[in-house]
Amino acid sequence: MSRLAETPAVGAQEAPSPLDEPRLCGETGVAARIAHIAEPVLAQIGFRLVRARILAQNGMTLQIMAERPDGTMSIDDCEAASQALSPELDVEDVISDAYRLELSSPGIDRPLVRVSDFRRAVGHEAKIELTQPLASGRKRFRGNIVSVEGEGRDAVVTLERDDAPPDEEKTVRLPLRDLGEAKLMLTDALIREALRAGKAQLEEENEDAAPAQEQRPHRGPGRFAAAKNKPKPLVPAGVQTGFKKKGQGPGRRGDA
Repeated sequence: MSRLAETPAVGAQEAPSPLDEPRLCGETGVAARIAHIAEPVLAQIGFRLVRARILAQNGMTLQIMAERPDGTMSIDDCEAASQALSPELDVEDVISDAYRLELSSPGIDRPLVRVSDFRRAVGHEAKIELTQPLASGRKRFRGNIVSVEGEGRDAVVTLERDDAPPDEEKTVRLPLRDLGEAKLMLTDALIREALRAGKAQLEEENEDAAPAQEQRPHRGPGRFAAAKNKPKPLVPAGVQTGFKKKGQGPGRRGDA
């Protein structure tokens, strides 16, 4: 093969990584500073920040939602994210008071913060709030996501409203450049889809592990019998998890 064939074409650009997809809405105040610290740290280990917020519960809790680009987040993923973030947050010292760090997946009724979130949510019910009202003067909408057109902040979501009074349009187009907040609504259809996704992922993991298990020598019953390998619990897209490290030494920080 010639050197010319091996050289990328001038002006060619690599496809953007899903990790680089920006969020359409963000935090304010101290939570915004924490998000600014957390995003690059999470990206280095293959995760995306969904949301950071500070809750006044159990003293003070810093809740960080994260996920893989496909929307999944296992318990082991939460642990890895916590271990990566804790030292960075300690160094930056953004929160002066003692606090508890909580890592979790977005949950089934997850926040929708990226265009890809809305695309995965097509066919499901959502609640969407804009920062700017439409011509009708309304900013808050609830209904089924019908379609998503465009990319980034130019994307537009078509919503079939279930909260529309008789004198308002039932179908609306919502510009995501004005997105303030959005989340999926917990419905039976959403729960069924999450369970199907979790089952499919578990079956795939078991299929991948089967060849290695078949190569193990057969042992008869007895105290030397091979122990059965139990598959690790998997978290389907959107199912909430939490990680709480125990046994930390004394210090100013809370659990993390």
